[in-house]
Amino acid sequence: MVVRPATPEDAPACAAIYAPYVTDTAVSFELEPPDAAEMARRMAAAHAWLVLEDEGEVVGYAYAGTFHPRVAYRWATETSVYLRQGFARRGGGRALYEVLLPLLKARGFTAAIAGMTLPNDGSEGLHRAFGFEPVGTYRRIGWKLGAWHDVAWAQLMLADDDSAPDEQAVQL
Repeated sequence: MVVRPATPEDAPACAAIYAPYVTDTAVSFELEPPDAAEMARRMAAAHAWLVLEDEGEVVGYAYAGTFHPRVAYRWATETSVYLRQGFARRGGGRALYEVLLPLLKARGFTAAIAGMTLPNDGSEGLHRAFGFEPVGTYRRIGWKLGAWHDVAWAQLMLADDDSAPDEQAVQL
């Protein structure tokens, strides 16, 4: 498996990977899967977007985006990982985060935030393995597929201390 930066040409593959999460699960609270053009727009707006290739085929992706639009939050970023259906538990999520998290730290981000619709043992285990700590759960926050769903939030500190952040550090 190879992790590399995404290119606009990866948008159709990323859209295809994401679509079943939208249509068939509560993992995503979207109701309509984005098309390749919308996925390309999201890729361009992300702080970082990586794809996972297996034998030359894109089988997963991870990205970091804006955690919150208010300026004081600019050193925090929200992360997500998606793998093609049937590709879980093969080390793909780990491979993606092993590249993404150090990249975010090098770019000056101080915290990575992840939200997970519950239950989601795979995502919870992945984030726990990388040191994300639970910071709270929104109960019955999303209605999808005929049921209410909780969303757990976890945070990983990317900075080692509480000193003031470098105003020039975050490289978007």
